[in-house]
Amino acid sequence: MNINVQIIDGPLPREPIALLAGGAGAVVDFEGIVRPDEGGRGIEGLHYQTYDPMAKMSLRKLAEQACERFGLISLSVEHSRGHVPTGQCSFRLRIAAAHRKEALAAMDWFIDVMKRDVPIWKQPVFTDQAETTTR
Repeated sequence: MNINVQIIDGPLPREPIALLAGGAGAVVDFEGIVRPDEGGRGIEGLHYQTYDPMAKMSLRKLAEQACERFGLISLSVEHSRGHVPTGQCSFRLRIAAAHRKEALAAMDWFIDVMKRDVPIWKQPVFTDQAETTTR
């Protein structure tokens, strides 16, 4: 099992994350892109806040759980901190598994649990300047 966890300032670079996937029959990628609106209001981007030591530890623990639960070969996750403009990538997840069903199920599970449990908060930067913090 190979796990990579990173928290990066600003938008994530466009190049794909590196992943060793020996023996994989499926590799699934997901990129979270900042939408131009939040709750029907226009935004300039999102500002992500983290407590890095806890966020990295939580992401690593979640990655280990996903690898064990779904029999993954490898998992790599990157999340932004700071400002990410609309249209830019703020989250990237790559999962390798022997079979597609496990890889796809792990992807869905990981994102749901991460949004619920990992201490990363997003704050929309509205075009009209009012701000609200959400997870």
